[in-house]
Amino acid sequence: MKSSQITTLLPKLFGAKQPTMLWGSPGVGKSNTVAQVAKAYAGKSAPTTKYYSDGLIDIRLSMMDSVDLRGIPVAKDGMTLWMPPDMFPRSGKGVIFLDEIVQAIPTVQSAASQLILDRRIGDYKLPDGWAVVAAGNRTTDRASAHRMPSHIANRFTHINYQFDLDDWIEWAFGKGVNPMVIAFAGFKPDLVNKFNPSELVNPTPRSWEFVSNILSQDVDDCMLEVIAGTVGEGAATEFVGFIRVFREMPDYETICKRPAGTKIPENVAARYAVSTMLAQRTQNSDMKAVMQYVNRMPTEFQILTMLDCTKRNKRLAETSAYINWAAQNKDILLNATVR
Repeated sequence: MKSSQITTLLPKLFGAKQPTMLWGSPGVGKSNTVAQVAKAYAGKSAPTTKYYSDGLIDIRLSMMDSVDLRGIPVAKDGMTLWMPPDMFPRSGKGVIFLDEIVQAIPTVQSAASQLILDRRIGDYKLPDGWAVVAAGNRTTDRASAHRMPSHIANRFTHINYQFDLDDWIEWAFGKGVNPMVIAFAGFKPDLVNKFNPSELVNPTPRSWEFVSNILSQDVDDCMLEVIAGTVGEGAATEFVGFIRVFREMPDYETICKRPAGTKIPENVAARYAVSTMLAQRTQNSDMKAVMQYVNRMPTEFQILTMLDCTKRNKRLAETSAYINWAAQNKDILLNATVR
């Protein structure tokens, strides 16, 4: 199931108080999807612990011991009580995210199982406004995953997380990922999520986000080496070559000033680069000029650019320039297969 489907489904499972388990390869985007859902689900709910962030309490079970979940025993009136950890919420609403659950040792998985099904652990009870989601890698990913015991697996609704390029690009626009990374994703979609458990370094959605962060620094003198150390040598070689094309494309200001005279790149990679740049930067006030330039591009790049523009800024679809273009291309839009 792809990310956009999961973000629609999870709140419904929250309403049913049904714990959910997301399965997927390392770096594919499971954590980002859960964080996105949690933020929308919690709304303006006040934080209840110092571990709370935008509706999410992220608990990495692989780093836990069973006592970290149940708490420590204390004596009171001749009896043993359990003092729960302060990472658990006392009020409000949000998502308890049990990440890396299959990387956790079996005793920790068993300790978490009571929270998963009974919404309590020891003397602690999870407030009604809170949902439980877990995530982990498959044993075939060679990520030090333990087999999930059947009695714990039976407590979840299990969902296989499938990478979807369009979902990731829409997320990347909203996250402010470097436009060169987004453009490369459209140009070489097979290199966005190519996890191979036998390789130390892989191109994954998470590692490409790392590349975006790295590009904010001056690393030109060691560009190939540092990118190769992040996404692998093959993907890095392709990306560094793409950057050279990206840096030679027309700039946004020139396109807006001279939409009829600015050259349309002949190189396919450069066209992807221009398309992504326009999708990231186009404002309502520039739409007429941008549309004049885009109309000179091949039809498939017109569609690519306009779909990405309106994903990032839905108000662009209300401009007269877009409406006129959409009317002229309605048949193509109805049948378009994006990327």
